[in-house]
Amino acid sequence: MTAIAFPAPDAGILARRDAIVAGLAALLPAESLVESSDERRVFETDGLTAYRRQPLAVALPSTTEQAAAVMKYCHDNGVPVVARGAGTSLSGGAIPQEDAVVIGLGKMSRILSIDYANRVARVQAGVTNLAITGAVAADGFFYAPDPSSQLACTIGGNIGMNSGGAHCLKYGVTTNNVLGATVVLNDGTVVEIGGDHLDSEGYDLLGLMHGSEGQLGLITEATVRILRAAEGARPVLFGFDTSEEAGAATAAIIASGIIPVAIEFMDKPAIDICEAYAKAGYPLDVAALLIVEVEGSDEEMDAQLRKIVAIAKQHGVKVVKESQSAMEAALIWKGRKSAFGATGRIADYICMDGTIPTGQLPLVLRRMDEIVKRHGLRVANVFHAGDGNLHPLILYNCNDPVEQAKAEEAGNEILKLCVDVGGCLTGEHGVGIEKRDLMTHQFNKVDLDQQMRARAAFDPGWLLNPAKVFPLEGRVSG
Repeated sequence: MTAIAFPAPDAGILARRDAIVAGLAALLPAESLVESSDERRVFETDGLTAYRRQPLAVALPSTTEQAAAVMKYCHDNGVPVVARGAGTSLSGGAIPQEDAVVIGLGKMSRILSIDYANRVARVQAGVTNLAITGAVAADGFFYAPDPSSQLACTIGGNIGMNSGGAHCLKYGVTTNNVLGATVVLNDGTVVEIGGDHLDSEGYDLLGLMHGSEGQLGLITEATVRILRAAEGARPVLFGFDTSEEAGAATAAIIASGIIPVAIEFMDKPAIDICEAYAKAGYPLDVAALLIVEVEGSDEEMDAQLRKIVAIAKQHGVKVVKESQSAMEAALIWKGRKSAFGATGRIADYICMDGTIPTGQLPLVLRRMDEIVKRHGLRVANVFHAGDGNLHPLILYNCNDPVEQAKAEEAGNEILKLCVDVGGCLTGEHGVGIEKRDLMTHQFNKVDLDQQMRARAAFDPGWLLNPAKVFPLEGRVSG
């Protein structure tokens, strides 16, 4: 297998590095410009750690005005720009090129305003998901999207990848929870898209920004929806003897018309890994586990769970364990939210992100296992089963190039399988570099050309995150 390719850096830009750094230094406070090799190394990769490139320089603006000045300077001097939030991208979306300036949003971490009457908050793009909930929880509100990395991941990156999380089954992904944004275009122009109300007039440019992976502009502020917290929430563990039974139960719950807050899936390897780390009380004598959470009043939760338990029994459920306290509920979610970190304790892994119709879960789970075993590797499955967003963790040794190649090839086969059964390449991690060369498996040339024309309308020179999303060959510039 051929490793993921990066374009050769522009020798002319590299030769002008000192002048470019000096130009950036005139625009930013000294502490907001990273230029030494040792300091730049911090920004050479993201969650896809198998690939690394050290950027030309790193700008860390603390205001929209500073970000706009940097964007204009880079545009005027033909320098590529890579936007970076917390660097939690698992698809290589924030990995730079050697001739690119990284604009990191870590200093833009202020919550600007909270408007309970209209149920919105205005935040800078470097604010974490969890910080928004933390700011409004005492008043009975929360911000719904909850990726597993929500302790670290930021709103700007979430918009770029259209992130979701366990509770997106009921509350939707990022695009369903953001009402407006401040965007710096490639030439430094600042535009406001949307606002603090639903259904903004005109073209849905805000929707276009979601999932654009930093290729249309730099998001510096966002207006997000805050929701009233439910009266109560109750997660329940369901253990099954096979992954196929768990998958069939998931499909049946969704088909019945019941919409829980979340349906999360773990197979046996993932159960063992998470229980060893979190001591969450997961049953160890089952092959697959569902975490199903419902919310509302006690009466509402009881009614929903009666129906869900009945469906689970029709599909051979072996264990039903309902949380009896807030502490037990927190432990159940600690195990799930810690899955990626807990897996990293025992092996290197590639985390995939395909999405499938829920009715295809039993077939795809079986085929994924066959694919990984054929490559002589192991897989731990932990994912958002309710909306069919798969996150198989393919375990390998990153110090063994042969194993890395096998892991990447197995991942590619799994993503192609997702497309072949009616799904798509990504649910919330984005395309980045990881899935860039698989885009032709999902889209034909006409489809890709139209997407690239939309991209080129915002950035005709392909200076914004240029090596990502679209295959390097055959790019359309207008």
